[in-house]
Amino acid sequence: MKIIINGKEEAVAENATLEEIVASRGLNPGGIIVELNYALVKRESWPDTILRENDRVEILRFVGGG
Repeated sequence: MKIIINGKEEAVAENATLEEIVASRGLNPGGIIVELNYALVKRESWPDTILRENDRVEILRFVGGG
């Protein structure tokens, strides 16, 4: 199935979860936030959040600076 991740169309497995998407990218869950269709999804909900065709996922990293 196809979804949009950070503005790019990608193919993912049917019934993929947000947690699987984050893990497949090797990202530290403590340093990111995830939006699904423009709504913030709490980290504890990632394993239960199943993606659907044409969903839009934005993965944003926290960046420190001074």
